[in-house]
Amino acid sequence: MSRVIRIAAAQMGPTQKADSRAGTLARMVTLLEQAASRGATLAVFPELAFTTFFPRWLIAGDALDAHFERAMPNPEVQPLFDRAKALGIGFHVGYAELTPEGRRFNAAVTVEPDGRILGRYRKVHLPGSVEPREGARFQQLEKRYFEYGDGGFPAFRAGPAWHGAVTGMMICNDRRWPEAWRVLGLQGVELVLVGYNSAAYDPNGGATEDGALRTFHSKLVAQANAYMNATWAVAVAKAGDEDGSGLIGGSCIVDPNGLVVAEAETLGDEVVVADCDLDLCRQGKDKMFNFAAHRRPEHYTVIAERAGVVEPVPTTRI
Repeated sequence: MSRVIRIAAAQMGPTQKADSRAGTLARMVTLLEQAASRGATLAVFPELAFTTFFPRWLIAGDALDAHFERAMPNPEVQPLFDRAKALGIGFHVGYAELTPEGRRFNAAVTVEPDGRILGRYRKVHLPGSVEPREGARFQQLEKRYFEYGDGGFPAFRAGPAWHGAVTGMMICNDRRWPEAWRVLGLQGVELVLVGYNSAAYDPNGGATEDGALRTFHSKLVAQANAYMNATWAVAVAKAGDEDGSGLIGGSCIVDPNGLVVAEAETLGDEVVVADCDLDLCRQGKDKMFNFAAHRRPEHYTVIAERAGVVEPVPTTRI
């Protein structure tokens, strides 16, 4: 039986601080409708899709809380859930989560075409800093506004609409860390969904990276890790100029051989679609990356035991 899912990468252009939540949601519903009209049964939206990328600003109190969702779904975003179910299309979307206990996470949820939630995820690899950088026009304050994700990298078995796809999620900076992909790979992942808001400049104040290089890196990590874990990867940006701060685009759908099969051409709202055959994962999973046959975890212990670098001591040469 064919295991092909038609997937849409629903890239979003910029969302300004002054934009209304209703206006942003209307854009998302339009993208969802475009995806459904092209036969997709899954649409992937970016990280923090309902708001501007607020961690670039130093904010507090009600101004900060306005960017967070206290439940998912909730009355403000319910129209997206309702329209998706009516169209018979599922979706993945990132958002800022405020729990009933007052905890804050950079989160994502994947919803199947029948409206049921397949899984939730909280971002593990938070970039930036807690304290703002003095004199910087834009900040990267995710460590200030969010806790580290507390659920690891779970994989979820989708229902029949997506042919039982083993599905995982990441958010933005997670995609740059091969450990995250390998944890999903060791669960047999066939489809990795990633939303991001990546700056078109070095958000930590360096001058060695521009938008072109950062876009290249974004695609590189999706392609390399899709290949090394024999999985499809869908990486989707919020792009363009948000209140004077540039975000890269480069949204793409990558096959299990690491080939980009569809990608965005603009920095605006754009839908790109590909037919993703889950059985293409078998080539890698059964041969080159047959983990059971070839991995040697006894030699990888340092990866789990150490966070920072420990350099070797000098040795006596013979």
